[in-house]
Amino acid sequence: MTSYASPSLAEALAAGTVVLDGGMSNQLESAGHDLSDELWSARLLAERPEAVTEAHLAYFTAGADVAITASYQATFEGFGRRGLGHEDAARLLASSVDLARAAARQARDAGAGRPLWVAASAGPYGAMLADGSEYRGRYGLSVGELERFHRPRLEVLAAAGPDVLALETVPDADEAAALLRAVRGLAVPAWLSYTIDGRSTRAGQPLEEAFALAAEADEVIAVGVNCCAPEDVEHAVATAARITGKPVVAYPNSGEAWDAGARTWTGRTTFGAEQVKAWRDAGARLIGGCCRVGPEAIASLARALAD
Repeated sequence: MTSYASPSLAEALAAGTVVLDGGMSNQLESAGHDLSDELWSARLLAERPEAVTEAHLAYFTAGADVAITASYQATFEGFGRRGLGHEDAARLLASSVDLARAAARQARDAGAGRPLWVAASAGPYGAMLADGSEYRGRYGLSVGELERFHRPRLEVLAAAGPDVLALETVPDADEAAALLRAVRGLAVPAWLSYTIDGRSTRAGQPLEEAFALAAEADEVIAVGVNCCAPEDVEHAVATAARITGKPVVAYPNSGEAWDAGARTWTGRTTFGAEQVKAWRDAGARLIGGCCRVGPEAIASLARALAD
């Protein structure tokens, strides 16, 4: 499938700053959709695909240049628990890219004159477990076992023709190593972003060591952090830029905290558009928001980066 965007995302990152979208789940929930089951937003790929396109379109309209697909929690294993076979699960995975492409077409038809890209999301192994372990890592699996888990899904997503693979919310450097092995030979570039706690991965590894894994990976066009506290971003961005020499991706949460047991968010929002210039100055080139960051916040972020 031919990409609709020109220049490539890698070329755009070399030239300046690119705006990412915000949280898919919070946008779907704000539209009235129930995401309380284990498949989370991936359930709507089967049940309400038009809602996914509408969510992407809201972010493009707000000023995002990149849409991240609703495939974060979409896995063969997760769909299998719902009675879907391999072929049906693969079709839904591929559809996540098609739905984002449809939103980009609608945005262009509505007058968006800038390049728009699609990033196919591949969440960590813990996202499939749906028990909060993506915020801990250390699943008790080897790098080889994790690679075998990720590779089939990445093959399907790559074949659907995204502009980039988003290897995101990775809590553990071991899983990052598995993902970097799994994307080899897919002929689609990738970004790698960790979820972090302060100056380490969620699994406790120093960020210097974690980012270094991607330094020599030709497939990786950006490395950084997502699904973390906004106050942890600036140091992480500077570290990623220094260690890898690559463009840095940064899209933190709103600042609220996820309670996995209660499956709810607590605390207050600390995400603000005024922070993004400091992230850009530290080396971030691909900037947006993750959980609980909606279109209004992305619009403010886009305006701040354009000033």
